[in-house]
Amino acid sequence: MAGTSQTAPEDRGEGMGPDDRPDRATEAFLGHRNLLFTVAYELLGSAADAEDVLQETWLRWTNVDLDTVRDQRAYLVRITTRQALSRLRTLGRRKESYVGPWLPEPLLTTPDVAEDVELADSVSMAMLLVLETLTPTERAVFVLREVFALDYDEIAEAVDKSPAAVRQIAHRARAHVAARRPRGVVSPAEARGALEAFQRAVETGDLQRLVDILAPDVVLLSDGGGVVQAALAPVVGAGRVADVLGRIAGTASLRTAQVNGYPALIIRLNGEVDTVVAVRIDDGLITGLYAVRNPEKLSHMERETTVSR
Repeated sequence: MAGTSQTAPEDRGEGMGPDDRPDRATEAFLGHRNLLFTVAYELLGSAADAEDVLQETWLRWTNVDLDTVRDQRAYLVRITTRQALSRLRTLGRRKESYVGPWLPEPLLTTPDVAEDVELADSVSMAMLLVLETLTPTERAVFVLREVFALDYDEIAEAVDKSPAAVRQIAHRARAHVAARRPRGVVSPAEARGALEAFQRAVETGDLQRLVDILAPDVVLLSDGGGVVQAALAPVVGAGRVADVLGRIAGTASLRTAQVNGYPALIIRLNGEVDTVVAVRIDDGLITGLYAVRNPEKLSHMERETTVSR
């Protein structure tokens, strides 16, 4: 992290004692690292910023007297949440000047994530976009309670609110998310089937087949960040979306992969990842297409990232 001389132990290969075993602080941090990354990522929607938060968490953790810590997991989550909330407010200002639609940074996730349905749903592109509509505190309370099952007292310490206030915030956030999340539970098999039909339609240029799997009011969001070409406004309607997607027929290689817990399409040009396309499915039809093209957001697509809770 810029401006510091210490980095987290997995990055610098240190934190070992003379007998080559991690010290207590390092062992605890590494034992919860995947969990802490997932907390930060769900609050920020950015893997790069989540990694920075982990660095900040490590720096603070090394100054803690572990003999005073009753629950190391809760304590580390509390540090991570506070650092993520601070960064989330900074990110909000950055998004205000972002060129075109802003989408979360996609993660190539391990296959086992799909086995935890609630975790997969919580890191999905569709859910991360729903979480974007919450205030920072609402988002933190919702994620910590609904995904990581922290009790209200623990959450209250993390967000600097009273337990009673946290209960009210949680109730409000749950209602807000319920009104905006995808309708019905989408299985990985259903998502994979929709994507395979989508892939065949794009590869063959059969626009009618593409229209058949798109909801009439489908929305395509394309994130180029002003770095590469992308639509600067949402593309709405099955006909218009199919027309846009039909332009890539025959020009790129497409394959499915596990992205943010669900099947998604990776589009490569000249062997390099060009675009990651995730989908939102409601009642069997694709209602949302999220195309991430900004090269700065594609660095986590070459290796799998482990998320956990």
